[in-house]
Amino acid sequence: MTAITPPANTALLARYRMMRRIRSFEERVGELFLKGQSAGSMLHLSIGEEAVVGLADAMALGDSFTTHHRGHGVFLARGADPKRMMAEIAGKEEGYCRGKGGSMHIADRALGHLGANAIVGGGIPHVVGAGLSSRNRGGGAIAVAFFGDGAMSQGILYETMNMAVLWRLPVIFCCINNQYGMGTRVDRSAGHRDFPARARAFGLNAARADGADVEAVAEAAQGLVTDARGGAPGFLEIDAYRFYGHARMDKSPYRTPEEEAEGRSRDPLANARARLLAGGLAEVEELDRIDAAAGVEMDAALAHAIAAPAPGLPTMFEDVFAPGTPAPRPQAERLAAILSEGRRA
Repeated sequence: MTAITPPANTALLARYRMMRRIRSFEERVGELFLKGQSAGSMLHLSIGEEAVVGLADAMALGDSFTTHHRGHGVFLARGADPKRMMAEIAGKEEGYCRGKGGSMHIADRALGHLGANAIVGGGIPHVVGAGLSSRNRGGGAIAVAFFGDGAMSQGILYETMNMAVLWRLPVIFCCINNQYGMGTRVDRSAGHRDFPARARAFGLNAARADGADVEAVAEAAQGLVTDARGGAPGFLEIDAYRFYGHARMDKSPYRTPEEEAEGRSRDPLANARARLLAGGLAEVEELDRIDAAAGVEMDAALAHAIAAPAPGLPTMFEDVFAPGTPAPRPQAERLAAILSEGRRA
């Protein structure tokens, strides 16, 4: 009897691996906070939103992007080093921004990351500049703005959409709709819930994808990305669910246990795992190894961030002023000089 060869692994397995790495990273970010090792008091986890990998996969080397304050997962999906990311979140010198950006202001031009932004919708207009630059240079690079459903009530989004269509820019707007803007459910803040229809009104190609299904996100993203490279900007809504509160300290008392249980049943990792097993694309042991490897990798990132040195005090004003600008004099030194001059007078 001829042995039956199981079907080859597809892109779904690679996407599952990345989603698992994101989930494990975010879990360690939460642990970093509980250990009192994070810089600042605010951390926003993207657990439940991992299907954004479907759009990140469709992007290419040379593409650029901005993220909102819940952007750790997007940056990892675009190739970020988890050790440098965790070090930045811990405010350490080895971080992407030498510890000055923290969780909500990570950036890295080398990977196309034009910056996360703590202001709702604050990073969206940057992609117009990036898209305009790309269009003028040629080469087909796109710029993607990742943001949450809260930004759908920000006027800057609609001004930016209009400019992108008017100038035919290679830009995509990606709304990761996790159903809540802080503690306000989206249906209590948006009078018209059809976000793709809003985008179409400006002339954008628009689609909605199930955030519990990374393959559905990838399928919707591929067409939008292809069109955007040709100068037809697009909009993608990823319909997801935020597993935890707005920030790490938010226990989400505004949600019932029943709602949270239903929302968490739309877990993109669990669904991808089930599909891989049902389709014979992976064995349980292989997926378990992927899960374990992600845990080991992110444990190492956590330990590295905690042990990494903090920035030296003299670096406080570095990367703040234009190159060649004299360093500011410490306040104590300036006061001493003023007092000395007063005594001489």
